[in-house]
Amino acid sequence: MSSRNQYVLLLLLFCLLTGCKEQEEPKFTIGFSQCTGDDAWRRDMLRGMQRELAFHPEVTFLYRDAKGNSSKQVDQIKELISTGIDLLIVSPNEAEPITPVVEQAYQQGLPVVVVDRKTASSFYTAYVGGNNYEVGKTAGQYIGALLKGKGKVVEVTGLPTSSPARDRHNGFLEAIHKYPGIHLIQTISGDWEKKIAKQKLTALFDSIKGADLVFAQNEVMALGTYEVWKEKDLTPRVKIVGVDGLAGPFGDIQMVNDQLIDATLLYPTGGEEAIRVAMQILQNKPFTKENILNTAVIDSSNARMIKMQTDKILSQQEDIERQQQRNDDQLKVYKNQQIILYVLSGLFIISIGLGSLALYSLKENQSINKELKAKNEEIVGQRNKIQEMAEEAQAATESKFRFFTNISHEFRTPLTLILGPIDGLLHGKSDHLFVKQNLKLIQKNARRLLWLVNQLMDFRKLEGGRMHVQASENDLIAFMKELMLSFEPMAKKRNMEFKLITPLPHLPVWFDANMLDKVFFNLLSNAFKFTNDFGRIHILITADLENNKVQIKVKDSGIGMSEVEADRAFEMFYQANTTSAKGTGLGLPLSKEFIDLHHGEMEVSSEPQQGTTFTVSLLLGHKHLTDAEKVPDKIKVNELANKAQLEDASPVWALKESPESKSKRILLIEDHPDLRHFLQYTLQDTYQILPASAGQPGLETAYENIPDLIICDRMLPDLDGLKVVTALKSDIRTSHIPVIILTAQSELEQQIEGMQVGAELYLTKPFSTQVLKESIRSILTNRQLVKDYFTHNEASIVPLLSNPAISKLDQKFLADFKKIIDAKLSDTNLSVDYLSREIGLSRVQLYRKIKALLGGNVNDYIQTVRLNKSCELLQVSTASIADVACQVGFSSATYFSTAFKAKFGISPTDYKNHKGSLKTEVV
Repeated sequence: MSSRNQYVLLLLLFCLLTGCKEQEEPKFTIGFSQCTGDDAWRRDMLRGMQRELAFHPEVTFLYRDAKGNSSKQVDQIKELISTGIDLLIVSPNEAEPITPVVEQAYQQGLPVVVVDRKTASSFYTAYVGGNNYEVGKTAGQYIGALLKGKGKVVEVTGLPTSSPARDRHNGFLEAIHKYPGIHLIQTISGDWEKKIAKQKLTALFDSIKGADLVFAQNEVMALGTYEVWKEKDLTPRVKIVGVDGLAGPFGDIQMVNDQLIDATLLYPTGGEEAIRVAMQILQNKPFTKENILNTAVIDSSNARMIKMQTDKILSQQEDIERQQQRNDDQLKVYKNQQIILYVLSGLFIISIGLGSLALYSLKENQSINKELKAKNEEIVGQRNKIQEMAEEAQAATESKFRFFTNISHEFRTPLTLILGPIDGLLHGKSDHLFVKQNLKLIQKNARRLLWLVNQLMDFRKLEGGRMHVQASENDLIAFMKELMLSFEPMAKKRNMEFKLITPLPHLPVWFDANMLDKVFFNLLSNAFKFTNDFGRIHILITADLENNKVQIKVKDSGIGMSEVEADRAFEMFYQANTTSAKGTGLGLPLSKEFIDLHHGEMEVSSEPQQGTTFTVSLLLGHKHLTDAEKVPDKIKVNELANKAQLEDASPVWALKESPESKSKRILLIEDHPDLRHFLQYTLQDTYQILPASAGQPGLETAYENIPDLIICDRMLPDLDGLKVVTALKSDIRTSHIPVIILTAQSELEQQIEGMQVGAELYLTKPFSTQVLKESIRSILTNRQLVKDYFTHNEASIVPLLSNPAISKLDQKFLADFKKIIDAKLSDTNLSVDYLSREIGLSRVQLYRKIKALLGGNVNDYIQTVRLNKSCELLQVSTASIADVACQVGFSSATYFSTAFKAKFGISPTDYKNHKGSLKTEVV
């Protein structure tokens, strides 16, 4: 079929569809703001509106419930107006608060129908509702007749600020005024709520229990009144008259019929009438502004008949609604069928011309798509498998990389503390105390290296399947007590509660003593490492003879672990990122492997900041062990590798507080106490040493003391060393201080990374103390040479502003410093205090900063600038000596002359007469 014929067919189809389209009726949107939808009377009003709207399918109905909140109702009315409604229906919660927004809508030309309660003005289009004054008056007349003109009456009113409550009360008062024998003994505000009415009636019951009748202004408060008298079990029950006259099984007509209350006054909801009036307004038909609904008394004389009528009406209404629903469903089916007919007709016409081509294309596309789908699924599957393998390999690689990085750090620190003392023995002091201290440090760190090597060997044996249990029967209680002896000095020193808790005096268990020694040594070491001073560590041993098991728990009150860290605690090479102490990542996995070899179980439970509990379960007896796993003789614990770690082999260094008279101060940031004390001891004879055990305290010490040089370890418990250097170099107070990084990470990329953050030297462990000393001396000497050259040869900040040896932050600081002095040069009040405030540093910090960068103090520099400026003025100006002194900020000509001559060796007068032949410094 040609393209032209296709276009003709499409045009015919379009005409067919558009030509059969019915003319639509005008569309309207009505917004309804209800004061509350929580009571049955209000819900009946809404149902009445919906029943009437069923005859107007062209209307869109927007409903908002204010829940008895006037402020909320105002906001909802504004929101309905903003949506572009054609008419607004309002049932006010309170007259006064709602009036302004209703008036505003009416004055803007939006029709407003007020239902049930009036507003405080007449600015509305129409009102639909009962005459509340007449309701109250009718109630009063009926009560007067019911009580035969004599009796005590209690009135339960609605919300005091609502117009229905006021009108009903006033009408009621007028009616009973005609009966002198009727006395209104109490008026109680129930706020239209059953709960509130019950509470207030109960609270005042003693004063109203002698009443003959209670008049409640709505049905729920009437029901509340009935329940109060029923709960008090007083007979005869007080007579009760309500208002609303609602139909249905829960309405007050039913309540009258069931003799719960004596009478009620019909107060029509006006839902249907409100919609009828609204449609008259929207369709520009005549309407009545004030639509007052009639009231009537319903009591035992007519309640049964009215109930039957209302029940019949409700039943008929339900039938009508069901029929309307069926009609709507049939109409939808008809419209759908009509649309389908049009579409099918058009598709049939088009399919005649395009069917063959479409069928052929469909088959071809299905075949191609099937092949592409199969290939795509295959590719996706391969990609996902490769991605999973790559992620697993990456995770394993990263874990092993972290392991070897940390084990390298573990090796390099002891090596530093071995080689450093050896270097000191070869080149340093030779007194007996010095030698003994160094030998103790060498011994301790050699044992540390041996322990690390043994741990690696155990790991290799487990990987190769060459680690076997050699179990014998031993007393577990005695074994644990012997193991605890090594930790008790540490617990005592740190004021920790460390004890064994068990009801058993002894317990024979088959185990490999060497393996269990390593297991519980590791668990206790971790407990001490992650528990603060004054904490507690308990070992609990219990025997479960019924299940033939023994449980050993190591419980601490330390920092704990997160759920993720606890789940991965026994994973080989895994190390938590949040822990403040680093290790090899082998201890816990090896411990679990040892317990598994014993056919036992090892578990961990922990919460952050709540402590950690490791539970080891072993089987009693020896039936679970093979013959190869049992040895006849008891094997003693191999104490060398483990207990050597707990011996207090650290030397007691003769550390002394360096006197402040020493010209150079060095801040030492190192978390390893032995290395920190060793370096402090090594450098203290030459420099004043400021020690810090972590990054954050180190930063605070640097900001407070402004040292001449900083030595910082890269791996710190709280802040990474590179972050510490970055913070120092980005802070104006410390940006000029040279930094030496100590690290076990020796790769070229890591050294470059250290230099990029601004460190002057990246020194890898193990390092020579002689190299460290010479590096410190060289850095400080070179810094001093740079300061001396630019200060004494040029006496100027200007050359420093382009000197590559000065950081950009320091260059900016010097530029700002010079700018402030130049701007205030003529001010005699220019002082260090003023400069400190302007720059944002303390007086001491500014002195030290200028001393480090310029080699002099601030006052000397200010005076040099003033004198150099005076030379320029004396050369080109005809001003007097006194005027020049004033221009450069000297308080008197005499002081200026004295300072000038002291600086240049000539008086200002002689210099001016020589016309500047004297060469002066230029700032």
